Amino acid sequence: MKLLVIGCGQCGGRIADEFARLNGRARGQRGIDIISNIIAVNTDIADLSGLSFIRPDQAHRVLIGAQKTGGHGVGKINELGAEIAREDGDKVSEAVKNTKRFHETDAFVVIASAAGGTGSGAISILTQNLKERYPEKPIYNVIVLPFRHEEKVEERTIYNTATCLKSAYLVADAVFLIDNQRYITKDASLQHNLAKINARLVSPFYNLLCAGEEKKPKYIGAKIIDAGDIIQTLSGWTVIGHGRTQIPMLKLAFGGTSDFRKQPVESRRGVQAMSDAISDLSLKCRPSDAKRALYLLSAPPDELNMSLLNEIGGCLKRVATEAIIRSGDYPREKRAIEVTLILSELTNVGKVMEYFTRAIRYISSYKTRWEGIEYEHRGIEDAFRDIPSLL
Repeated sequence: MKLLVIGCGQCGGRIADEFARLNGRARGQRGIDIISNIIAVNTDIADLSGLSFIRPDQAHRVLIGAQKTGGHGVGKINELGAEIAREDGDKVSEAVKNTKRFHETDAFVVIASAAGGTGSGAISILTQNLKERYPEKPIYNVIVLPFRHEEKVEERTIYNTATCLKSAYLVADAVFLIDNQRYITKDASLQHNLAKINARLVSPFYNLLCAGEEKKPKYIGAKIIDAGDIIQTLSGWTVIGHGRTQIPMLKLAFGGTSDFRKQPVESRRGVQAMSDAISDLSLKCRPSDAKRALYLLSAPPDELNMSLLNEIGGCLKRVATEAIIRSGDYPREKRAIEVTLILSELTNVGKVMEYFTRAIRYISSYKTRWEGIEYEHRGIEDAFRDIPSLL
């Protein structure tokens, strides 16, 4: 599957930058492209300048709203981010239109942090614009949820997150939910944490995108997962996970065996990879709430067999009881069994409902405080009338 990736705001731009690095890895290691184009969109010049892998020209790093912000961002006001995206959205459309191999694009992915200003406000507007121009191509959003400390300290974070999630859900074909808190490494520096989180966030997409673009016959699976399977799976609230089980070097050195006693061990490795993928989902949720699911098994060719596929499929079906499950294999890995898992069309996402509930309370509280400020202001004006002015 080949994506056209658009990163909105600081967080979205950095994750898009990771997709650019991932495409370089696919090209270098496997001789294939999984990205047709990558564009970073921001109201802040400094954020655009800090990217490493996205091309540093105006067609790939798009500055919007410069007249309103002076190139210094929107200060976490996502209504302003949305307004700027409406006014300057044509710049992004022009950059998309100039993609040289646009005809190869299977889908759009638009990325942003829910808590910020530019990305939170712009993602739904840009998604809507793209849907109007390219109705035949699915458009997916990747939305990163705030850290716990951001939710506690910054009230505006909850409001931005709720409005961003609602708006994206109304226009995108599917919304990947990423909980930043699940990827934190304790006692590591902030810069190291953010870089590692972005890399971990993007890495589950690697085999999934490569499998359908593979060119070498020996690496093409017996059951291929391609763009059609992914498009049919993705709908509504969506999460992604990745699990990996290392194969002992001794087994790799001496090859497989037909000994019947080895089969349960091989199956356990696969089941463990699936269990890890479920545990590593990008947002904590109940798999039983998913209506659609997809998994890709990647392993050395001699590890892939029907018994292993059946074990892994059974493991998923036991937890995602209501889901229509699609699956495939990819004989690319050399030293491990890897499972990439997507759960989609989630009917009940507690974290999202929590944001909506807290945002309603925030709006009510804000209105009450504003009314108090207005009353106090009127009292000051009345007092002013009785005091002589020296002007």
